[in-house]
Amino acid sequence: MTLLLDAAIKNFEPALPLGVALSGGADSTALLWACAARWPGQVQALHVNHGLQEAAAAFEQHCHSVCQQLGVPLRVQHVHAHPRAGQSPEDAARQARYQALSTLAQADVNLPALAGIAIAQHADDQVETILLAMGRGAGLAGISGMPAHWQRAGLDFYRPLLQVSGAEVRRWLTLRQGRWIEDPTNTSEVFTRNRIRAHLLPALQQALPQFRDTFARTAAHAAQAQALLDEVALADLALVCLPPAKEPHIKALQAMGRARQSNVLRYWLKNSYQVIPSAAQLAELLDQIAACTTRGHRIHIKVGLGFVMRRAAVLTWYNPAVSLTTLI
Repeated sequence: MTLLLDAAIKNFEPALPLGVALSGGADSTALLWACAARWPGQVQALHVNHGLQEAAAAFEQHCHSVCQQLGVPLRVQHVHAHPRAGQSPEDAARQARYQALSTLAQADVNLPALAGIAIAQHADDQVETILLAMGRGAGLAGISGMPAHWQRAGLDFYRPLLQVSGAEVRRWLTLRQGRWIEDPTNTSEVFTRNRIRAHLLPALQQALPQFRDTFARTAAHAAQAQALLDEVALADLALVCLPPAKEPHIKALQAMGRARQSNVLRYWLKNSYQVIPSAAQLAELLDQIAACTTRGHRIHIKVGLGFVMRRAAVLTWYNPAVSLTTLI
């Protein structure tokens, strides 16, 4: 069942000292209040100013005010996220935000380094994420939603409120007379996530009152299935990356069924090059592998910001911005 915020924080056992990503909105403000109360002197607030809207300065000033009230140190970093070719502005901002949080977590002359960072996404955000993934036709990885705990750049990241509804977060903060600032972009229906929040979530609440809990179970089942596929992919990668090459051998791939080829190639691209092929790109790659029966057969397919290509007996991925001489 959906938890109350106090219960979620009671069950939360992060590495300390803990940073809380603070935007100034209700969700992150409530999380900071709760964490500061539970671990006094062990919590710092981290604010990333993207400078993408006129309200950015007001958000930063509000964060200073909240932290002064709570007696919590505040670290601030300004970023300018410029999307690369083929990258969405949202993804560029997200990548810049996580890089900034990792930088803010480092020790300085006044504050110790952080062991973990908590982010205030809640149960409604999780449902929206799953619905967005389903709208894209995503597989298990997308339907798994957002993880409650993961590691990045040597830091532990947490989402302790994934079982708490957005309404409960605001109710909790209101009861404590906490102040927050509203992000004006949250009501703009230019963004698909906001349209889901405004129209789909109320309909789900009426038709399926327990939808937050059932979506959470679906995400957990999908994550478990994805973990099993990753185990299979890791074992298969050892079979297709024959010595001395560190890349998949085409003939070894051809000995596998199409589903296992798809699974191991998706895993290889994601973990070796941090790129995720679309369904169409992966299908084309599998067709090309099946057709590759002669020495002169060429494979050259765009995936992410680069290309999967044939190099002698193996496949590799390269970014055209990097010299091909490093691959020969």
